[in-house]
Amino acid sequence: MAVLNAEAIVCAVRPHGEHGAILRALTREAGLVAGYVRGGRSRRLRPILMPGNLVALELRVRTEEQLGGATAELLASRAPLLAEPLPAAAIDWAASLTAATLPEGQPYPALYTALSALLDAIAVAPAARLWAAALARYELLLLADLGFGLALDACVATGGTDDLAFVSPRSGGAVSRAAAAGYEPRLFHLPPFLRGADADPTLGDVLDGLVVTGHFLGRDLLDGRNRDLFAARERLVDRLNRAVA
Repeated sequence: MAVLNAEAIVCAVRPHGEHGAILRALTREAGLVAGYVRGGRSRRLRPILMPGNLVALELRVRTEEQLGGATAELLASRAPLLAEPLPAAAIDWAASLTAATLPEGQPYPALYTALSALLDAIAVAPAARLWAAALARYELLLLADLGFGLALDACVATGGTDDLAFVSPRSGGAVSRAAAAGYEPRLFHLPPFLRGADADPTLGDVLDGLVVTGHFLGRDLLDGRNRDLFAARERLVDRLNRAVA
């Protein structure tokens, strides 16, 4: 029997049987893992098995074909944030996206670190635009780690690195302002923070970044599937747009 003991971020929980639940959680060492939690729907365990929570996970697996049994102890709760619409929508989307797109059993330590930092930012950032920027960066990293990274370091048309202002929705490459002349309406705006610059982006820049990452998530990872899942992101972006208005 293989046993995994690790800190894990709860990403998704669904009922199984009369009282149990299937937990999907992200660990640094083993990536996304799944296990059956006996009594997972009980009054005691429901507050622990909430998306975004950090838990001490023990997963016991007899064979690769069999779903393992899991137990979880709470290390850090995100429950207070779930009473606030914007943070709740962000946690719901980030956790659900992770559970839906990552293959099980493959380590993604950078994604684990980024998701943990995103959840911390949602808890402590003084303004929504700051954690929303972290969300856009997390989506960008997720695309890259799953083989759909964007080429934002040089102009896809000229190879130059100066004055990069747009992103091609077809190639995912950056486009300089000069190369984009006359084609601007067909391109996405490229906010500097997506390229690692501008540590304090405006909310407008953040929304531009979320347009970019949302397009490629929908096209390359979700591919028209999981419309209910993507609806969680649309609700989040809509709330952020209303905050701008």
